[in-house]
Amino acid sequence: MLRSRRGRVVAIATVAVSLLLLACLGTVTSETTVGHLALKSAQSLGKAPSGAVLRPPATSTRRTAGTTAAALEVSPANLAVNVAPDALVTVRASSGKLGAVRLVDDRGHQVAGQSGAGDIAGNIWTNSELLRPSAAYTFTIAAIGPDGMATSTKSTFRTLTPAISATYTVSPGGVVGVGMPVMVVFDTAVSGKAAKAEVEKRVTLTTVPSQVGSWGWLDDRQLMWRPKDYWLAGTKVSVRAALHGVQTGDNKWVTTDSGTSFTVGSSMISNVDTRAHTLTVRRDGALIRTFPVSTGRPGPDTETRNGIKVIIERAPVVVMDSATVGIPVGNPNYYKITTNWDLRLTWTGEYIHSAPWSVGAQGNTNVSHGCTNMAPADAQWMFNNSKVGDVVTFTGSSRVFQPTEGIGVWVYDYAGWMARSALS
Repeated sequence: MLRSRRGRVVAIATVAVSLLLLACLGTVTSETTVGHLALKSAQSLGKAPSGAVLRPPATSTRRTAGTTAAALEVSPANLAVNVAPDALVTVRASSGKLGAVRLVDDRGHQVAGQSGAGDIAGNIWTNSELLRPSAAYTFTIAAIGPDGMATSTKSTFRTLTPAISATYTVSPGGVVGVGMPVMVVFDTAVSGKAAKAEVEKRVTLTTVPSQVGSWGWLDDRQLMWRPKDYWLAGTKVSVRAALHGVQTGDNKWVTTDSGTSFTVGSSMISNVDTRAHTLTVRRDGALIRTFPVSTGRPGPDTETRNGIKVIIERAPVVVMDSATVGIPVGNPNYYKITTNWDLRLTWTGEYIHSAPWSVGAQGNTNVSHGCTNMAPADAQWMFNNSKVGDVVTFTGSSRVFQPTEGIGVWVYDYAGWMARSALS
């Protein structure tokens, strides 16, 4: 009888302990290593990071309820380094259910991504924007196991540091003329059509009112967007270049984003007839002034170029030194002069400017080295009434203006310009 009572006491104690353990399993949250979660690298899920060092996966996981965690596949692997900024970043739950995924860099920027791409169950997350070079990234991954066990997992990796940072500018800003394109200009060449296409895809613009236009590459460094016809006066334009992570050459990557905004002012279009020696000005379609001018004297190196040009910059005073355009000191044609009321039209040195020394030739003879000479008062009026982006068309010359000699987007008809897009 005593033995029987003792047995019952032992049995009751065993049941009580078991119930206590079950209660604990249902309520206690514990820190575990990822080894208990079957978390693993997923190079097979996409583009493996170039030069990445793959190590045991994620650092730590919080687990609640249930007994079986979701099995996660993460790429790049935890603690990977030298990850390419254009690497495909993925998280996949091979068992259980994937929850919220956050990927944040060391500046606090959350990387855009989407769940369920190509997966009906929504158990795959992929990034939808490029990574930044020279940055540390941290994943926070929520998941639910097959029997309801909730986990929150962290994993980290670092992107490569490029040998060369690809730098660029986005312009214009302020108020511009109707001929001014949007310009994304790199300091070094963007190598290959694929890289150019990546740049194009990541530069967006908004115009109010909406206007038809196209991107095109003037050369390997200069991406420009121009409307089909000149801008409508009053148009407002905003540009965003989300170019971080784009590779533009061998071990050369863009590290920053940029953008700009501007307003298109009144339409001011001028025409220089090099044979009639006149400059006519039309504002919003109406003829407002006609001036006598003298352009470049005949000759392969001095004749003013024929074609549609855009005012690149304005300066009240410019020292013109022919050595900067290939005519050195000692050459019979060398010159160095100070000029006023300067409107630059080409990178090769063509300006509209005041030239009191050639007033006698203005209106009848071409005597300059390629610039458009005006009387001082006329040049001052032209300067005060002009803005960057105004159009100046030259006719009557046999020397052709080449697109890269200035802002040469209007050298092309619209079909020809669209053909210069890397996405065409």
